[in-house]
Amino acid sequence: MALVCQQCKHALQLDTSIVDLAPSTYDMINASLPMRRHQSPGESFVMLQDSVLKDMPTSPRVARSVRSPTSPTLQQQQVVASTSTPLSDHLRSTARLFRLLSDRTEIDHPLCAECTDVLLSSIQKQLDETKRERDGYLAFERDIKKDSKAGAQLPMRSAALAREEAAAAEELREAERDVARLNEELGDLERQERELAEDEAEFWREHNRRAEQAARQEAELRSLQAAYAADRETADMLEQSNVYNDAFLIAADGPLATINGLRFGRITGAHVDWPEINAAWGQTLLLLYTIARKIDFTFDTYTMHPLGSHSRIERHGGDATTILELYYSEDNPLMRLLHNYRFDAAMVAFLECLRQLTDYVRRVSHTERFDFPVISKDKIGDASIKYGFSTEDVWTRALRQVLMTLRTLLVWVTAA
Repeated sequence: MALVCQQCKHALQLDTSIVDLAPSTYDMINASLPMRRHQSPGESFVMLQDSVLKDMPTSPRVARSVRSPTSPTLQQQQVVASTSTPLSDHLRSTARLFRLLSDRTEIDHPLCAECTDVLLSSIQKQLDETKRERDGYLAFERDIKKDSKAGAQLPMRSAALAREEAAAAEELREAERDVARLNEELGDLERQERELAEDEAEFWREHNRRAEQAARQEAELRSLQAAYAADRETADMLEQSNVYNDAFLIAADGPLATINGLRFGRITGAHVDWPEINAAWGQTLLLLYTIARKIDFTFDTYTMHPLGSHSRIERHGGDATTILELYYSEDNPLMRLLHNYRFDAAMVAFLECLRQLTDYVRRVSHTERFDFPVISKDKIGDASIKYGFSTEDVWTRALRQVLMTLRTLLVWVTAA
């Protein structure tokens, strides 16, 4: 009888080593094969076996076929049952072997060499997958053991975590208190900053106001300094100048002495009008009056009234006061005679006042010696000052000496 492969359905040639097997060999093979178990579809081993059967590749020569109810093994059994020749015994033994293999495995036997190789490769893959599952189970078991050990320490860890949580909560509350305190300090600092900003703005406003005021004062100071410098220059110029010399300019270079350009006297060959002479007498009386006031000198029995061309002198005697006109009148002959008498008396009174002043200056001045002409009654030097009882040349010479004496007094007064 011909045997066929239960996978690819090709005819098989049995190896001589399995034609005649001893019973002990069957027992050893039976003992080495796993027991056939009918497991539930939910078990992982059945699922693995099903996956092996499903994924096992077919022979390259023919597609995989499903085991028929009437397998070659059954046919062999029928043949063996009908005959009892030595060949049938071998076939029966072979059928027993294949039945044993088919009952103990999920694969029908016999198989050809190629299908066997394919089966071995599939079984090897199944073995590798099983090893990986085993390793996963072992790792899972180790994790479970570790978790059980960790579970034993869980209360202690929980207590430690609770303590850490309490400490962290306290630190958080402390941090919140610090934040609140810092926010309060920040508010105070911001308020102080605003106050400082207001103070700074007020400071700069006051600074600008004072700077503007200082600028105005500086400008006023420079203006005052410039005015002071100008006034100082004017004062220095005035100090260097002699106001008396400017006010009373006396000259005696020509035949006639002059005061402020007014000729003082009359000589032959030089006719001078009386209004000019009267004006010169007014300037002369004013000069004598000014010198006396400068040195706080008071004349005895005389009071001067410098009134220009109509100046006069008052003479005090007891209860009576006599007015003496110090100017010449060109009225009618009768009145002129009376007036000329008073004019001569006024010129004599002027000489008396001049004498009093020169005597005073001699007394108070201890460092200078003055060469004043001698004044006695109506004479100064050797010339009479009376116009009606001397010639015009003598009278003019007396007037000249009067001006020279006054110029000497003026120099002394301005130098004092």
